[in-house]
Amino acid sequence: MTTTERYDPLPVFCFKLTLDLPSGHKFGEMFFKSVSGLKIETEVVDYKEGGINDSTHKLVGATKWPNLVFKRGFTGSPELLQWRDSWLRSAGTKSRLSGTIIAVTTNFTEKMTWTFNRGWPCKWEGPDFDASKNEVAIESLEIAHEGLTF
Repeated sequence: MTTTERYDPLPVFCFKLTLDLPSGHKFGEMFFKSVSGLKIETEVVDYKEGGINDSTHKLVGATKWPNLVFKRGFTGSPELLQWRDSWLRSAGTKSRLSGTIIAVTTNFTEKMTWTFNRGWPCKWEGPDFDASKNEVAIESLEIAHEGLTF
């Protein structure tokens, strides 16, 4: 009898993010409520060849990656906001960072990773405060990047 590895579905609530600083150090592990934008799309270019009226050639176009959007409970932790603020100042270093999104099992064993390249914080949203609600304050960070590998 041969042994085969089981591929059980991963829970969507178990993942973490690490960002690589230019010095080779990491921001550390950051945990988020949600991440979206783990997509790769290649454009389809229709090409009609002269004299052929019953079909269209489908050519490969440009590949694009949507921005990654991270959401987490607002803690007042300054590191991500400081990274975003560095892009608002005209002087100073504007560092693009690579990062890794790691899907983990319920016992925190790393299962899958996605790495994005040359990311920069294009949008940050603070929490919406409302005295009539009993919810956790949520902040979001949107990162534009130049590629996603699995």
